[in-house]
Amino acid sequence: MSLFQAAFGFGLVSMSVIALGAVGFTMQFGITNMINLAYGEVMISSAYVAYYINRAGVSIWIGMIAGAIFGAVFSFLLNRIVYSPFQRKGTSLLGMVIVSLAVSLMIANLLLPLVTYNSVSYQETSGSLIRMAGVILTTNQILIILLAVVVMLAIHGLLRYTRLGKAMRATAANPILARNCGIATQRVVDVVWLITGALCGLAGVVAALNSDSFAVANGAGFLITALAAAVLGGAGQPYGAMIGAVIIGLVTELSAAAWSPEYKEVVAFGILVLVMVLRPQGLLAKRGALAAAG
Repeated sequence: MSLFQAAFGFGLVSMSVIALGAVGFTMQFGITNMINLAYGEVMISSAYVAYYINRAGVSIWIGMIAGAIFGAVFSFLLNRIVYSPFQRKGTSLLGMVIVSLAVSLMIANLLLPLVTYNSVSYQETSGSLIRMAGVILTTNQILIILLAVVVMLAIHGLLRYTRLGKAMRATAANPILARNCGIATQRVVDVVWLITGALCGLAGVVAALNSDSFAVANGAGFLITALAAAVLGGAGQPYGAMIGAVIIGLVTELSAAAWSPEYKEVVAFGILVLVMVLRPQGLLAKRGALAAAG
């Protein structure tokens, strides 16, 4: 098996991990018009919740559920206690970005004394090796890919075929009109933060599981890849985030094979910068784009 074949296999896993995080991030923006820069810190916090549960002798796959629940509750509380009050006061989009950045720094500094700088890893075997079409993956990696596929299909079904999905699209398109039509927009926003928070927590645990080890500092890297995929696909568009995750995942892993694994995050950040330079309206002009899912 060539180096690039191996990189392609790793790319399949990476794009699955990135998709989980990017879809949650872009749904938050699409419905609440909130660029949540604390997203990466919620991911790493959820990863640590799963780590301590795993260290107690519980399978990481059970810990993953706990991480998703923690991410959902944590994100919901962040919105209710911190973000919503600022938005009700009419804080601008740029102001909310600064608020979320401050929250990110606070979470990182509160987490650091609890977990220290040291890197940790889950106590979980990678499983047996499986060869498919010349690509060799472990059982855990295949499970991660399958998990991402199931979650993406679930998000598609939610947005297209449920009353909640229709309410979410209406709220994203025009919250005032949706409210006047009898949609409980505040309840919709609360549910969105729970769903996207669960995706955030799940993505954090999966990203940590896919790494040899992780530490508090990895939260920023998690955010960069999720943000790059969301911007590349069109902020506020879940399906765009899925496509962006495919591109970012494959490009970063292939670049690691061509140059060095140390440049993976640099490549992701480079793609983000390139998109922002070529399409500066891409991040902010897609408000309500979630409505396009219908």
